[in-house]
Amino acid sequence: MNRSNASAGDGANLLALRSHNTALVLGLLRGAGAEGISRLELAEHTGLTPQAVSKITARLRGEGLAAEAGRRASTGGKPRTVLRLVPEAGHAVGVHLDRDELRAVLVDLDGTVVGERCAPLDLGAGAEAVLAGVARAAEELVAEVLGPPAARRPGSPGAEGLRTPATEASERSGASARGERALEERALGGRGPGEQGPGERDSGKREPGKRASGERGERASGEWGPGEWGPGERASEGREPGERASEGRVSSAGEGAPLDGAALDAAPTLLGLGVALPGPLDHVRGVLHRVTGFPEWDGYPLRDALERRLGVPVVVDKDTNAAALGLAIGGGGAIGGPGGGSFAYLHLGTGLGAGLVVGGGVHRGARTGAGEFGHQVVQLDGPPCTCGARGCIEALCLAAVARGDLAEAARVLGTGAANLAGLLDIDQVLLGGRTVAAAPEAFVQGVGAVLDARARREGGHDGAVPVRLAPGGPRGVAEGAAQLLLAPLFGHGNGG
Repeated sequence: MNRSNASAGDGANLLALRSHNTALVLGLLRGAGAEGISRLELAEHTGLTPQAVSKITARLRGEGLAAEAGRRASTGGKPRTVLRLVPEAGHAVGVHLDRDELRAVLVDLDGTVVGERCAPLDLGAGAEAVLAGVARAAEELVAEVLGPPAARRPGSPGAEGLRTPATEASERSGASARGERALEERALGGRGPGEQGPGERDSGKREPGKRASGERGERASGEWGPGEWGPGERASEGREPGERASEGRVSSAGEGAPLDGAALDAAPTLLGLGVALPGPLDHVRGVLHRVTGFPEWDGYPLRDALERRLGVPVVVDKDTNAAALGLAIGGGGAIGGPGGGSFAYLHLGTGLGAGLVVGGGVHRGARTGAGEFGHQVVQLDGPPCTCGARGCIEALCLAAVARGDLAEAARVLGTGAANLAGLLDIDQVLLGGRTVAAAPEAFVQGVGAVLDARARREGGHDGAVPVRLAPGGPRGVAEGAAQLLLAPLFGHGNGG
């Protein structure tokens, strides 16, 4: 037996265990709200010993993440001290990049929106324009709500070590670890084995500009020079450097120019940035694929480009996954909640997609590509779709909306929802997106009618899968994007 290896492994396991236990306690503190929860109750709910709970809560109080919420009478002995989460000790920015609009929110640890920005956006205007728009919105939000950099003091809640990178990110799959590392680091009271110091990024020991061996075909964002194109392009496409694609308008010219990013990097309570946009994309690496309608984004390392530009951790996911995550966490038992249940969130806006929650967690699939709901073909040789196929639900549905036939649009959407319900046996269907928001009754009733008809054909006693309007309104995706950073901190795994 190799004792040195065993020792290192035991240390890593202990670090992970402490992190897991801290997340459990943080989750219960957040769930308890302003009324708080006692240490005894924390021990009962987590299965941890009272001594372990006392150590964890002492660390959290020392780091400004927990505070006393008062005292509660006990059946015997002195009154119990009740603890609560300090929401203002941490913040996350959530950004929704739609095809024609950017919406950004700043939320605290409770998930409460404390600031919001909305601006026009052309997703086909090129990487520089899109990155600049994200940076501008995020920096304005942080400066407005958290104050200018000079006004922030190191002693403020959540300041010390909040954004220190940790090497757990290399041991966990998924980009959500990039946000989790910050608050975990503070709660653990120091860096673990092999962790990096402040100001370092988790590029490990790679030389500048070099990728890890597992990230083949992807350049570091700093290597994208003016006029260059993403690694998703093929030589057979025959484009000269800097030439625009015939099927889109994105150019990476100027992408490599970094901004100061001081407004974000100097915010002591900022955990990072969650970005949600149309897919398909690689959630783990933060790399875009052939975004529907904008295939020239294929291979673009959006996560790395934004991290380099802004200097804070970034998580990238599909808009529908982000919205579904926000609903699973914020909706409680009525929607499924993190403890169980399943639902499909169908987002109809400038496109059509689905976020799937199974067993309380977001289902992304083996290659994080699940949820391309809008591109199931329901009419062979039907009208062309922007994805390149014909007869997709998205093409049929949006065409019906364009000609003002909402009943037909709802019927098409309902057909896809019925297929999904039959395949996954989900508990409910939630509808969202700007097109649904413009006529909610028409879509809820129309989709529900198709599911009712399906239930009657099948028989049984459970009835049809219920169809409801998703809560959250127009900022539901942006709020879910912020949860990509927050969810793992409270024990919700890999961003759901």
